[in-house]
Amino acid sequence: MARKQRKSKLKSRKKMAQALKTIQPNSAGIDLGSKEHWVAAPSRDEGEPNVKCFGTTTPELYRLADWLQEQRVETVAMESTGVYWIPLFEILDNRGFQVVLANARQISNVPGRKTDVLDCQWIQLLHACGLLRGSFRPSDDICRLRALIRERNTMVAERSDWIRRMQKYLDQMNIRVHRAVSDITGVTGMTIIRAIVAGERNPERLAQMRDARCRNSERQIAEELTGNWRAEHLFNLRQALKMYDHLSDVIGDYDSEILSCLSDLQPDDADDTPAPVPRSKSKAKSIIKRGQEPLRQALYKMSGFDLTTIDGISVETASVIISELGLDYSVFSDEKHFISYLRLAPNIAISGGKKVAKKFRATTCTRVANALRMAAVTLRNSKTALGGYYRRVSYRKGASVAVFATARKLAQLIYRLVSYGQAYIDSGSDAYEARFNQRRLFYYTNTLKNMGFKVEPISKTVAITA
Repeated sequence: MARKQRKSKLKSRKKMAQALKTIQPNSAGIDLGSKEHWVAAPSRDEGEPNVKCFGTTTPELYRLADWLQEQRVETVAMESTGVYWIPLFEILDNRGFQVVLANARQISNVPGRKTDVLDCQWIQLLHACGLLRGSFRPSDDICRLRALIRERNTMVAERSDWIRRMQKYLDQMNIRVHRAVSDITGVTGMTIIRAIVAGERNPERLAQMRDARCRNSERQIAEELTGNWRAEHLFNLRQALKMYDHLSDVIGDYDSEILSCLSDLQPDDADDTPAPVPRSKSKAKSIIKRGQEPLRQALYKMSGFDLTTIDGISVETASVIISELGLDYSVFSDEKHFISYLRLAPNIAISGGKKVAKKFRATTCTRVANALRMAAVTLRNSKTALGGYYRRVSYRKGASVAVFATARKLAQLIYRLVSYGQAYIDSGSDAYEARFNQRRLFYYTNTLKNMGFKVEPISKTVAITA
């Protein structure tokens, strides 16, 4: 009886495999590796597998592309494995192939014994049947800009780490520069640190280097700068300052290269009209202080819109959004699809019309989502409508949910601005709170009316319709 059941299962499996319909007959699948690539082209007339192995050097990649053209392949599918796919993807894309970069999760479960030969055939079968969905990848010009901005942000993160190390070495000597000034990388902070590295040890003389805008007096700063000058900590501080200066020079080189790349990406019919001044005076002042105004103008001339008009979106956040997503959002069917791609959609499991408990979905956070979360945090104390929205959600559900919800709201505003040109206009936190209270008033009034109560205002100047 058990043997008959096994035979029937095997027959059903064979029937399912035969029922797969080929949608793209001229398709190929590639299993990528660090030393060799296995390629599966359409099967021969006899039904035998058409598989070939190539190396990973540039001449071998060109030979791979030539072989695919000989096999009359039009579309190719491959896994997004590390960085091995990048050279081959660029070569095949330049040759005119339609390249599908598939997520490894979709094709990792290969039936039977797992080998490179079977992997490439499995990828080719799924792609021929139209079962693979390509990952989002912006245009080649945007990819060049993306590579520069990603590395620049990496350098900024490394420089921040050396700032923390400088503060650590100062704390070990009980030289509390971060207590004397609000920011050790500011004018006063860096002047004091450079003087310490140059050999100055007198707290009074160090305190005299304060900027006139500092809140603390010279006496207070001198008290914080009195410490234990140990040679090993001073040496560490000197080396950390060298690394900070070197990384600052590297970041400056990246800024110049990014501006040059943005100028090349400007459309031919672009006018020289500068980007409008931000409505927030504090935001405009901060952009100028950080030296980000040239980048803001370059992004505006390239794209035709200014993302910094949205509260919470800084110039760095706008550069990340444009470099990661490009300027064409037509690949996203609607606003919800765009938000879901950014991993900012609520992950709620529903079965039978009810919410069910499930494990946390392990997904990778996109760089854009991280940037929007950081932007949402800056709105915590903002006197804007988005700031009011953040505080209302935070009061009801906590700060973590408020960050997520505000980041999702920012994604909505970005999609509407880029796709439809819908400008963002801040109505202010007071107007937002007034609208929110009006909705609450309408809800409670109607609820009490349905329960048989009549609501009248306490003051005659307040009009409430029951």
